[in-house]
This record gives sequence, C-alpha cells and structure tokens, in this order.
Amino acid sequence: MKRILALVLALMMLVAVCAGCGADSDSDLAYVQDKGELVIGYTVYEPMNYTDKDGKFVGFDTEFAEAVCKELGVAPKFQLIDWGMKVDEVQSKAIDCIWNGMTITDELKASIDISSPYAKNAQVIIIRAADKDKYTTTESLKAAKIVAEGGSAGEKVIKADANLKEASFTPVTYQTDTLMEVKTGASDAAVVDITLAQNMVGEGTDYADLIYIETLELSKEEYGIGFRKDSDLCTKVNEIIEKLIDNGTLAAISAKYNVALAD
Repeated sequence: MKRILALVLALMMLVAVCAGCGADSDSDLAYVQDKGELVIGYTVYEPMNYTDKDGKFVGFDTEFAEAVCKELGVAPKFQLIDWGMKVDEVQSKAIDCIWNGMTITDELKASIDISSPYAKNAQVIIIRAADKDKYTTTESLKAAKIVAEGGSAGEKVIKADANLKEASFTPVTYQTDTLMEVKTGASDAAVVDITLAQNMVGEGTDYADLIYIETLELSKEEYGIGFRKDSDLCTKVNEIIEKLIDNGTLAAISAKYNVALAD
C-alpha cells in the first residue's frame, strides 16, 4: 500500500512540475505563437497606423508589423490603446507589444524591452500658417497655449524646455487630436513627431492651413517596438528586422510612407 501511495505521490509531483515549467512557460515568443496572433498596441497616427480614405487600415508600422507577423507565423491584431498607459498595457499582457512610432527613451528602457531602432524622428511644433511670423522660436511661445499627446515624447519635450514649460499646456488622447486643437484655435501650437507633421499638415492635406516650424527641431529621436521585460520575442523580432532590411522589404515600406529609416 505504501509503495502504491508513494507512486501516486511521485506521479502527482511530476504532473505539477510539468504543468509549472512547460517547455516554454517563460517564453513570450511561444506564448504568441501558441495563440496564433500578436496583439499590437497603437494609436491613430498617420503615417504609422491609420485608416485611409478607402477605409483600409494602413501605415508604415501597420505594414511593417504585418511583414514581421508573417515571419513569425502569426496574425497581427491591432488594438487601439491610451498612449499614456502603454507600459501598463504590455506588462499586463493586454497587448503583446507597443508598435506605433514609439520614441526610445531611457525611462522606457527601465520598464520594457525595446527593439533595435528602425526609424528616425524629431519633435517639431505645428502652428497655423497665419502665425508663421508670430511663432518662430520656443521663446515666442512662452505665453501660448500648447497641446501634445499625453505621455508622448512631445509632452516630455514641453516640460523640459525652459520656454515651453511656461506656456499653458493641455494633454490630449492622440497626436492627431492636436491638429484640430490648433486648427480651431483652441490651442496655438502642438508639439508632435516630425513624421506626422510631414504627412498630415500643409498643402494637399486635410490641414492645409497648418504648418510646422521647419527651422525648429526640439529633439532628435529614434523609434523602437516595446515588449515585456526580458522577452525572447524582442530578440526574435530583432532578427526578423535584420532580415527585412537585408531583403529590401523595410526600405520599400519606408519609401511608400516617407519615413526615414534609422542608420
């Protein structure tokens, strides 16, 4: 009887061990591949992720993510998020990665893993074309009403700049919201990514009456993809990025959406 009991206990322990430390229990890559989809956190931001005039979801990051998912053997699932909550979203597994023109910062590196840089960026100031002579420097904006996406690199730049931090600042949910704020006069200026400014304001756009101050770049940055800390998925995606660079896929997407690739 004791031998039978001992055997049963041994089997129970073996089952518990196997259940607790399956072949890839700590593998983000296995987790994503097992469920067959990569949940991608994004915000509406042309030219990175947006819906075109034909109702199709497109963009540089959209096509980039689709190409990576093809290599991973999973389907991309794009999930709209509050950008200010992006780290919480990925850490809680509500999403698997943050992929939407995310500026690489030391602060983010402390909380999440970030892919190799894949695109260049800078923070610039959007104003009404009628104000082009009024606003030319950050000092000229000290008394202005300024807007930026909450939790974005733009907000950080505003709070760090000696002149801009004296202005009246309002955070909004998405970068694209800042354009309407300036257009309607609710705000005088917006701090946004240059990739957005180059594609969404000026002649031939829906915001033809807006411009960005081309002589004033507040910071130079690079974009990366955010993953959970110590994620093997990040390592795998970096390998795929190198492949997409080598075979010309990323360059083709870059040319299509006018996004400058990282060096």
